[in-house]
Amino acid sequence: MLRFYTALICARLILFMMKVLRHKGGTSFIGMAVLKICPNFLKYCKKYISYSAAVTGTNGKTTTSGLLAQIYKQDGNRVIHNTQGANMLTGIANMFALNIKLSSHKDVAVIESDEAYLTKLYDFLKPDYLVVTNLFRDQLDRYGELSTTASFIQNAIDKSDSTILVLNADDPLVANFGKNKKAIYYGIEDVEYHSNKHNHSSCAPTEVFNCICNNPLEYDKQFFAQEGHYHCSSCGYKRPEPDCKAHVKIYDNHSEIKVIWNNNSYEFKLNLVGLYNVYNALGAITCAFASGVEYEPIKQAVSNYKSIFGRAEKRIINGHNTLIQLIKNPTGASEVLKTVDLNSNIIVAINDNYADGRDISWLWDSDFEQLKEAKKLVITSGIRAKDMALRLKYAGIEQDKIQVVEDIKQAIEIAASSDNMEDITILPSYTALLSINKMKF
Repeated sequence: MLRFYTALICARLILFMMKVLRHKGGTSFIGMAVLKICPNFLKYCKKYISYSAAVTGTNGKTTTSGLLAQIYKQDGNRVIHNTQGANMLTGIANMFALNIKLSSHKDVAVIESDEAYLTKLYDFLKPDYLVVTNLFRDQLDRYGELSTTASFIQNAIDKSDSTILVLNADDPLVANFGKNKKAIYYGIEDVEYHSNKHNHSSCAPTEVFNCICNNPLEYDKQFFAQEGHYHCSSCGYKRPEPDCKAHVKIYDNHSEIKVIWNNNSYEFKLNLVGLYNVYNALGAITCAFASGVEYEPIKQAVSNYKSIFGRAEKRIINGHNTLIQLIKNPTGASEVLKTVDLNSNIIVAINDNYADGRDISWLWDSDFEQLKEAKKLVITSGIRAKDMALRLKYAGIEQDKIQVVEDIKQAIEIAASSDNMEDITILPSYTALLSINKMKF
């Protein structure tokens, strides 16, 4: 325990010095120092939390965990949460080191975890609940194919018999984690589109999944990618019956969700765009219900939730309404592209730094054809601005609308230079988003 307390003191001293020196960031640096001093730091943290919920998956981790943290706060809890999305062990250690209180009061922990680091987290701290959002192809140079990512998560799940799994029933890879485990499933029953701006169809390639008997899965309903109502006509395997079911209406700037839980019906309004965000909200709602939270605090938290850090983040830049949406893999990008306002000035900012993934072939699997009818500027920016411009050319966008501006701040200033107050849509990769987050306009 001496090392644990020493690590806590050092963490807070480092934070103090960073504030004195006006050094920004540090979401992982402090965690690195803490784990160096006390490698079992996370194991000792269990003493100071009442219960914990972890969130993992390819897309939606930050939004789902953010919603869940807000729900627990609305329910009167003090919540520890890695709000900035630093989801490797160092970021999680940083979160605890700067937030736990050494008192009899115990907090609720909501932990966003990278898929590859989840099994390492389980070596020290086994959460009471684990929400798995989805599994899509992502950063092939880091994760490899989907079977590799699935094995990371399965290895973690196999380390605990006590964790209650909260699984997306509509994703056949995710649903499979529930075999012989305590599992609660959530899923969407049907979707109605009431939007003048957004498209609900996509030309992006869809993964083809085989059943455990090696025959292709068939779909009665397919919402996007592999998400939907699936079954195998050979062996009878099918989508698990969800414990938490949703009937969804998608509008231009919000969604209405009717949820059935324990034979009772509940209504929610989500002020985030896109069906993918409904899945994020449904995962958080299901985990909250499962952990004993009542309807009213869940409803208030969901309706008041404001996305952060590029996940449908809304900002005013030089007087222009600006929507910032992270894109990082084919399925996620294709779903975001469905929601783009084609009357806005559009910036696509793509980097290929380590955190983005060096392999940018995903751009060719993403449905940028959704931008063909863009009415104004489409600016490509970032390290791979020219590659992105080439992709847009092949997507059928008129070349006189495409402008290459590699400097991201300059690209945003050009989009925001008009006196007509057009809206702006920014679609950045991860490190481009980090840069934008630090910019002042």
